[in-house]
Amino acid sequence: MDKQNVIFKDLGIIEYKAAWDYQESLLQENVKIKSEIRKSETQAPELKTQNYFLLCEHPPVYTLGKSGSKDNVLMTDDELQANDIAFFNTNRGGDITFHGPQQIVGYPILDLENYYTDIGKYLRSLEEVIILTIAEYGIKGGRSKGETGVWIDADIPGKERKICAIGVRCSRWITMHGFAMNVNTDLSYFNNIIPCGIQNKEVTSVEKEIGAAADYEEVKEKLKKNFEKVFNSALI
Repeated sequence: MDKQNVIFKDLGIIEYKAAWDYQESLLQENVKIKSEIRKSETQAPELKTQNYFLLCEHPPVYTLGKSGSKDNVLMTDDELQANDIAFFNTNRGGDITFHGPQQIVGYPILDLENYYTDIGKYLRSLEEVIILTIAEYGIKGGRSKGETGVWIDADIPGKERKICAIGVRCSRWITMHGFAMNVNTDLSYFNNIIPCGIQNKEVTSVEKEIGAAADYEEVKEKLKKNFEKVFNSALI
């Protein structure tokens, strides 16, 4: 597989809805290009989809995936408003999760026809990016059967803890949404939900695991490097 160019953008701190709308615009732009390619009798070189990798940080927000239940939010709408926490029903997979300060959120907008048309493999690849990144901090991450995301001690009952949630959407093999990796995140926000709809399993962060705050910008750089490695891509 040829190395793919991926346009990288750091969106900084951005409201969840603004980032969602931006992702949707990039996805639809690619879907339109694919439609034009199929209508074209010849392969016009100017008709080519673009891959993107967006990193950002959101103000406090709970987001619910299309297969999730709002019963997993343990606060009323009034309590959410009083605590200045936003809430969105989304079109990604998965259940409820939290986004907030000092959490790295990654949104790859990739044309999987440039990579492989296999959503399961794509999810495992996203997990691998995180596993490689936290390994650089001495944290051994892994997978939990049937539970997408990156876990620590997934095979030790009572000690399982999740460091990264993953939920995606794919349309015409164009991806959107992505992962949320807890770096120095305030984990108390997860007490107000049943994270990912999974009972009795904890949520953790890089900070909690290493016992000290991590350099947020350094973690981002490691993530970018590992994304390039796992996806055989060059961020431009």
